Amino acid sequence: MKERDEQAGRRTRRRSAASDASHAVFDRTGSYRHLRNPFEPMKVFSDDEVEAIHNAALTILETMGWRVLHAEARRIYARAGASVDESTQMVKLDRGLVSAAIATTPHDLTLHAKDPARSMKLFDRHVVFAPTSGPPNIMDTKGGRRAGTFEDFCNIMKLTQSFEVLQVLGGSVEPQDIPVEVRHLETTRAMLTLTDKIPLVYARGPGQNADNFEMIRIAYGLTEEEFRSRAYTCTVINTNSPLQLDIPMAGGILDYAAAGQPLIITPFTLAGAMAPVTVAGALTLAHAEALAGLTLAQIVRPGAPIIYGSFTSNVDMKSGSPAFGTPEYVKSSFGAGQLARFLGVPWRSSNATASNTPDAQAAYESQMSLWGALMGGCNFVLHAAGWLESGLTTSYEKFILDVEMLQMFAETFQPLGATPADLALEAVAEVGPSGHFFGCAHTMERYRTAFYAPLVSDWRNFGQWTEAGGHTATERASVIWQETLARYQPPAKDPAIVEALDAFVARRSAEGGAPPVS
Repeated sequence: MKERDEQAGRRTRRRSAASDASHAVFDRTGSYRHLRNPFEPMKVFSDDEVEAIHNAALTILETMGWRVLHAEARRIYARAGASVDESTQMVKLDRGLVSAAIATTPHDLTLHAKDPARSMKLFDRHVVFAPTSGPPNIMDTKGGRRAGTFEDFCNIMKLTQSFEVLQVLGGSVEPQDIPVEVRHLETTRAMLTLTDKIPLVYARGPGQNADNFEMIRIAYGLTEEEFRSRAYTCTVINTNSPLQLDIPMAGGILDYAAAGQPLIITPFTLAGAMAPVTVAGALTLAHAEALAGLTLAQIVRPGAPIIYGSFTSNVDMKSGSPAFGTPEYVKSSFGAGQLARFLGVPWRSSNATASNTPDAQAAYESQMSLWGALMGGCNFVLHAAGWLESGLTTSYEKFILDVEMLQMFAETFQPLGATPADLALEAVAEVGPSGHFFGCAHTMERYRTAFYAPLVSDWRNFGQWTEAGGHTATERASVIWQETLARYQPPAKDPAIVEALDAFVARRSAEGGAPPVS
């Protein structure tokens, strides 16, 4: 009886010690800036099957080729030895030409920021996240779904700056209140002034490409030669599956390769629609298109940096609508990762969902997409935060919910220890049978940093949660994005650089900007 009373007294004292201690939240997000995935990538194909897909893709390029709508790109292919039929605009690539291009494609890639601490490695198992890019619509729970504005674009830039788990910028949302011929000027200036992270910009014609490159040179204080010598930005090149490369995307390959800036060459292949209905068939087609784009870039500039982009999923065979976060999407991601590693180049995937609102479907499809990307060994996750409605909408609430998931993955990547202190034998001895560890010395020394502190999740019991208002995760996310914007502080910028950017935008706008090509 006396022993039980003494144990009870110890437990009471431990609880008191714990309740008296400070419960300040420890900020662990600093460790999310530079991420490395420690896990072996998942595989869905044997090594022989990967090689068979690669060889089948080479056969497509040799025997069928692809249609290239850009006349100068066809001439460049022809000068390198490709077979070009001008009457059909079809380009056939000998496998030797493709193999030579693969051989000059670099394996290591670093995206450089003005602040070296913001530079990001994209090779081996390094991982970066970029928010959603390009939807025409914006959504929040109060205002509903509407056309994106420049204010919304800037808000997403500010939110991206506010979370360390997002290391590269995306196009966030299309600001449809700005004319297209000057839109790139305003959005790129916003990226370069509201954040200090690496910009991803669009390839929408030579005029816009030149403007974007010049603005980045101004912001970073670079000569043209210095800019061409390192990777400071990147762009996405989407092929027109099946087997076509349009004018703006071909021009983007030419301009970005010549400038030494990375190309994320990404076929958009939906199995059963613009690709064969089998996962292997869809990946073979996507691989062929990626190889054809890679080859063009290497002809323009041997050593041009390439990121192997994958965006293969399936469609709803009842409606024809795209489906994301499906088992087929996950297996396609695993397979695409294997193909990228076969080539030895960095790999880009996405966090995607077909849900029309930030609900449970959006969460589980996004979680499946992220598992496919990250457990498949992805280096660059685009659309990592905010994607909704199959890419037609950026959602403020979904942005925050996705950041929670990204932070949880980032925390999962953190290494574990198994030192004597980690094994905690002294703590077990101190507590003894039927005790608890809340107030023991081992816990008190570590509790502030021991566990991930959620951004959105509410871990209180039902009674406490109800008393606090019973808010859903989406409702909590709505509060968080608004509070985050209210706390936003822009990074320090040299006033002379900001003035130079403003002057460039004013001059180019007065000259009429640069309309996108089609």
